[in-house]
Amino acid sequence: MSELGNSNAPTVEAESAKRRPVGGTELSWCKAVPGGTGITVLALLLSKPPDVALLLNALHKLQISHPILNSQLHFNPTSNSYSYVTPPTPHLQIQPFDLQLTSQILQTLDNARTLWKTAGGLSALRLHTSACDRTSALALLRELLGLIGGEGLDSLELGQDMEISLGIEDYIPSGKGNKPFWARGVDMLGYSLNSLRFANLSFKDTESPRMSQVVRLQLNSENTDRILSGCKSRDIELCGLLAAAALIATHSLKGLPHDQWEKYAVVTLTDCRSNLDPVLSSHHIGFFHSAILNTHDVGGGENLWELAKRTYNSFAKAKNNNKHFSDMADINFLMCKAIENPSLTPSGSLRTSLVSVFEDPMINHSDKEHRGIGLEDFMGCASVHGVGPSLAIFDTIRHGELDCACVYPSPLHSRQQMHEFVDEMKRILLNGSNDVGDN
Repeated sequence: MSELGNSNAPTVEAESAKRRPVGGTELSWCKAVPGGTGITVLALLLSKPPDVALLLNALHKLQISHPILNSQLHFNPTSNSYSYVTPPTPHLQIQPFDLQLTSQILQTLDNARTLWKTAGGLSALRLHTSACDRTSALALLRELLGLIGGEGLDSLELGQDMEISLGIEDYIPSGKGNKPFWARGVDMLGYSLNSLRFANLSFKDTESPRMSQVVRLQLNSENTDRILSGCKSRDIELCGLLAAAALIATHSLKGLPHDQWEKYAVVTLTDCRSNLDPVLSSHHIGFFHSAILNTHDVGGGENLWELAKRTYNSFAKAKNNNKHFSDMADINFLMCKAIENPSLTPSGSLRTSLVSVFEDPMINHSDKEHRGIGLEDFMGCASVHGVGPSLAIFDTIRHGELDCACVYPSPLHSRQQMHEFVDEMKRILLNGSNDVGDN
């Protein structure tokens, strides 16, 4: 999906194109993306160069099956509004880079020491998050690999959208998103005042232009199984454990003494598809996540599992009270206000939380099945160098192994700083895996 800009001039196929206004949550992403947050990326590492014609044909089929992927964002300056414009035929083109151009791009990165293979290829899809959340990205990956491998789309996937779907607000079950006016005002005031007290990682460079970079956190199957068993025995989800590890790591790396308390903000993203009316499948492409913000006081010396339980239970209680629906407009409003007024955030950093996690990890078993088409590895994440957390964790369980893409804004945080942060998180998780039986 691309942007048409703010021109009112007619475009090719404009008369036959379909339009719909963006929803409230989608509008937040439209405002966030120009600043650097909300660009979803799927990167596929291949053992052989991709067949560009085959890949383009597969992508066009996906655009036909899921029209929002064939849409363009149009901004109307007169009404100050965005809308999706969907032409009747796919317009996507692939931009290839040869070895020389790829080498030049890699030389611009500060982590150019990373070893890159000279053979094979890398295919990257760049999507607007308003049209593609994490669940959508994984569904697209599976469908794309199926098409490239000659499997096609099954009957449940092929053409199930065909019309661009509505925004998430239009699918909220009746009554669950309601909140009295006075309660909304109190909550907004509470969010605003609390944000002034949030602690964060130290900022290294608040002036230079930013980009999103990734550090990877991986655990082997044995350690992954142990921490998942620990979560199950305590009736919590992995998101609580990852958030707790990030909170403990932050306090530890700042060198604070025990009992010097700091308040950290955690944003948990939950896929609402199964709770909408009507219920949507994982192959329903769009943005159907909602965010719940919780704060936690950490003073050092916390037990990982106890903090994980506290972290997860805070989120679960809020979700049980339907705050993922009732607070949706509040969170979107505050996100847009931070974009418009960076000075409202610490040091103008646009950091609204320490860490963001997803309620459920992505479970993937398919990449071994696609080794025949040359898929060696893949990664999916989204940019955060505009408004957002200091660390966004995109966790996947692949063949029993935890694999997290940890995205951060650079140079607001340095690569060395974030490597140390993620390494400390991993150490905490590994130590915790040895204490699984200690309830």
